[in-house]
Amino acid sequence: MNKRKFRILAFISMIALLVLSACNSGNSSKGDDSEKTKEDYDFLSVLTGGTQGTYYALGGALADIITQETGIKTTAEVSQASAANMTALKDGSAEIAFVQTDIAYYASVGEMMFNGEVIDNVSAIGALYPETVQLVTLEKSGIKSFEDLKGKKVSVGAPGSGTYANAEQLLEIHGLSMSDIQPQDLDFGESQESLQAGQIDAAFITAGTPTGAVEALNANAQVYIVPVSDAKADELISKYQYYAKEVIPAGTYGIATDTPTVSVGAMLIIQNDVPEDLAYEITKAIYDNASKLTHPKGAFIKAETGLDGIGIPVHPGAQKYFDEQK
Repeated sequence: MNKRKFRILAFISMIALLVLSACNSGNSSKGDDSEKTKEDYDFLSVLTGGTQGTYYALGGALADIITQETGIKTTAEVSQASAANMTALKDGSAEIAFVQTDIAYYASVGEMMFNGEVIDNVSAIGALYPETVQLVTLEKSGIKSFEDLKGKKVSVGAPGSGTYANAEQLLEIHGLSMSDIQPQDLDFGESQESLQAGQIDAAFITAGTPTGAVEALNANAQVYIVPVSDAKADELISKYQYYAKEVIPAGTYGIATDTPTVSVGAMLIIQNDVPEDLAYEITKAIYDNASKLTHPKGAFIKAETGLDGIGIPVHPGAQKYFDEQK
């Protein structure tokens, strides 16, 4: 064999070895991804919602607890809330997120805003607290019922948000649709500012009460929450079973009387590939320490109700924690 042929064969052999090495490296990487341990995590992200909502405020407090109890730096991140959070966890942009129970269900079956796109790589950590659906306006607006919304400029939440779905369904139960109003796609902070400036007439806000954006609005003008009658609440619940009746107590936002409305649940979700031992530690950190939270919603976060209203699979690590509480 002459030197030229030898060099060509040597070059081909080298290329083959590089290709084989790359293939083996890829297989090894997949194995590593499927066998993550707690030690593989330097930090964790908790997706919340807008800065004026309950998710963000409570998320910061829960992130601190997770950091203290697991030793992994955890931060609360601003987001577009429920629907966007489901998609972000599906895409691997974060590990943990807040989401409404109804939106988690839609994602698991590919309905509503997910429209055939089933999200099945996330699971539940547990239920947190009721999220009240609030139709917010000002006393001076003259809007006292859903029927009064006809032709009005109404914020229905950020595009693809859980608030949008709640607005659509409540309008439907009252014989209305988005075409009967002038819908505005605003987040909670934008809704507050627009109501205050007189640019819109009302806003749907789904969040734990009291909600920061509504409190800020009430500091400048008297707030009015449009009630949902018992009959309409029953009609809604019979069609969409993830709703429950709720009452906003007198004194909230300076309102003189109790206001009947409806709620969905707030829950935490987590990526399926988070190791069982780490998911267990996160769940334990949250539910064992929730009573220490200064946020008002901390009182609702209890192990005994942690699986209430969960419509998607529970992460094995979280399930292990709840099984221990029985």
